[in-house]
Amino acid sequence: MSVKIDATALGSIILIAVLIAALVQATFMAVLGGGPTQPTQAALADIPPGYLALYRQAAAVCAGLDCSVLASIGKIETNHGRFDALGVHSGENSSGAGGPMQFLQPTFDGVIARHRLPPGASTPPSRYDPHAAIYAAAYYLCDSGAHDGHDLYQSIFAYNHADWYGRKVLDQAKIYAEATTVGTGDCNNIRSATRIDFAAINYACGQRGLPYVWGGNGTVDGGFDCSGLTTAAYAAAAITLPRTADSQYRAAAPDRPSIENNPEPTDLPLRPEQHAPPGVDVKDLRPLRGRPSGPIPDPDASTRRAQRQAERSQKRSQKRTRS
Repeated sequence: MSVKIDATALGSIILIAVLIAALVQATFMAVLGGGPTQPTQAALADIPPGYLALYRQAAAVCAGLDCSVLASIGKIETNHGRFDALGVHSGENSSGAGGPMQFLQPTFDGVIARHRLPPGASTPPSRYDPHAAIYAAAYYLCDSGAHDGHDLYQSIFAYNHADWYGRKVLDQAKIYAEATTVGTGDCNNIRSATRIDFAAINYACGQRGLPYVWGGNGTVDGGFDCSGLTTAAYAAAAITLPRTADSQYRAAAPDRPSIENNPEPTDLPLRPEQHAPPGVDVKDLRPLRGRPSGPIPDPDASTRRAQRQAERSQKRSQKRTRS
């Protein structure tokens, strides 16, 4: 069964799907470390101003890396250089790590060999120098997968090979980061946090005019549904997503509680009995609703009409017989 939506609503649906996809990505970026964020009050209260400035400056060398991730690593490793322990300001800890970002010397030397540090670092560069260490951490994360937000979790895992560490960094980043709005909602003026988001939104904008088709995967089906468009848009950005909304949600955060029991402003509620997108509230965006151009087709309607017609004909025949 196909459900087609009128052109005005279709434009909204196309953009809703991509906005939702972009918000999914923005969630990754804000929570996992990419995209534009502003320090929260908790961050401003906890991070020394000099360190905060370095985190923000250093994050800029890697598109898609947010300063909240650098700050979270600095917090977990040495409390922004404030721990009074061996290996923070001199020497090494039991693992051989040193400095505010706790680099192994060979790892630090490798980063410095690949990347030229901006002015302000010690000469020669030292892992105990906050400027050198924080920039080196940004370059290392970028080299390990954080570039354009492509695989930020893997980059954190490369920094410290432990899942508990990655979760702790991301949890701390949530405390430190407050996402800012960059989208315009205008296909002629696309602004996005990363090139990935730009490519996805640009692709989706190019699909305006295609009908909404339940289960649709593009022109081969005569149109898209929301998750189909999301999948195709991010495929255009070389990102592979599962096909359905539920599988996309679960793949993004397998340990997250279900949407049904814990709805949030950016969630798209889908129910099995619905064949057109319901109303969507996306944070500060206006609620939008796809309005069918006519009643949603009922595959059993013609059968029921034929049954009613047969019943009416039978009753008329009975009346004539009695008369």
